[in-house]
Amino acid sequence: MIDHPDKFSKKFIAKMFNQSESKLNDFFYKPVGSGQVGDCYRVTLDWKENHILPSSFIAKCPAADISSRDTARNLHLYEIETCFYKYLSDKCLARVPKLYFSDFDSNSNDGILLLEDMYPAQQIPQMDGCTAKEVSQVLKEAAALHKSYWNDEKLLSYSWLTYGVSEERKDFVANLLPAVYPEWKNRYQGRISEDIFEMGDALISNYDKYSEVKEGPMTLVQGDLRLDNILFADKNNRAILLDWQTAAVGLPLNDVAYCISTSFLDPNERAGAEKELVKEYHALLEVNDNYSFEQAWNDYRRGSFVGFLMAVMSAMIVERTERGDEMFAVMAERSGWQALHLDAVNFLK
Repeated sequence: MIDHPDKFSKKFIAKMFNQSESKLNDFFYKPVGSGQVGDCYRVTLDWKENHILPSSFIAKCPAADISSRDTARNLHLYEIETCFYKYLSDKCLARVPKLYFSDFDSNSNDGILLLEDMYPAQQIPQMDGCTAKEVSQVLKEAAALHKSYWNDEKLLSYSWLTYGVSEERKDFVANLLPAVYPEWKNRYQGRISEDIFEMGDALISNYDKYSEVKEGPMTLVQGDLRLDNILFADKNNRAILLDWQTAAVGLPLNDVAYCISTSFLDPNERAGAEKELVKEYHALLEVNDNYSFEQAWNDYRRGSFVGFLMAVMSAMIVERTERGDEMFAVMAERSGWQALHLDAVNFLK
């Protein structure tokens, strides 16, 4: 399997763009991004004549770190993302990079994507947070994504898309959380507020009840909608959604709550802006199934636990780095304050 730029050839790249090998002088690559379970490279292309051909693309490859790679394999993350681009990205109304090439090896569970380079669009560092205006940009794309597949039962026919709601995944998470949570608390003792730890204690001890399937709209969710997975200021002034490894069939307001909670540096600023942001998002859905704002707001409140759970699990199953430790602490902290401010603990009773 061609799973790294050092395995690329001029012939392989030229063929991808329907060109002969002789048209490509050379290519070069360098690492970009800071992914936890995948490694990304910008591949720069030196064409002999280039009027319309891309001058670069992004190669998203399996992680070199074996523990991160095994995590991605076991959770089917490479399969999910390659299949999203292959089967669903064309219908997606949200702004996503164009697919040039994808490959997935079902024997190893490794996958590779060669994607449109969105430069000069830039990430906003996760820890820095962003403004309500920038969150609003992201939620416009979230509404477009969710509207694209709103209550689309065809989603359930994709086995790779239902891993997240399978009994196997539910059992995995239900067993993992209580096993890793004490160690996670110990790691962040003194870094995260005791109020958030107390909320986390209640959530973990009542996780079975929280994870029960609730009534609500079903759609395609991105699953990890945070600043590290978003680019801003493309030529159309739209946010660009990256990283579809956690795409799943799910409740749309989980994406919204996760995005809003993890995006604000100041929890009070988030608390002051979130209701209007959810109203904007809900208005953009334009769905005709009597999904009221009151229902959406209730789903949003319940979804406020999602960022905290993601932070706890991810911190304990991927390669540990100094940046990763702080990023997961920030995620847990911001989502924890959101859940507390919204009194989401009531959903556990």
